[in-house]
Amino acid sequence: MEHNTTQEFTKYEIARIIGARALQIAMDAPLLLKISDEKLKELRYDALKLAELEFREGVLPISIERPSPQRRKEKLVVVKEEKISDEEIIEKEQEVEKEIIENPDEYSLVQQEEPAEMEEGAKAEEQ
Repeated sequence: MEHNTTQEFTKYEIARIIGARALQIAMDAPLLLKISDEKLKELRYDALKLAELEFREGVLPISIERPSPQRRKEKLVVVKEEKISDEEIIEKEQEVEKEIIENPDEYSLVQQEEPAEMEEGAKAEEQ
């Protein structure tokens, strides 16, 4: 009984099904069809050909689940921009600069060594 499976599956699904079944057969899984010894010799006991034969006969209990795309409309969120005048921006920048000038150690990327530590380091290098 020839089962028309080419209409049901894509070529990629067919390749995946036959490949998976061929691997099972190669790992000594029982055959799902009764095949004569002559037919097995004709196919040269090839797992891929046996899997393809089982697939064409439609005896493989393998199903394909195709996820369907979820179609939902995403609402775009309007980004609200704060309206700040140029004078306010300049004033903020001046405040930040003033704070940096007053506390330069807080904004420094390099930590300064203490003078005592610097002298110890210089003595160690000399020795």
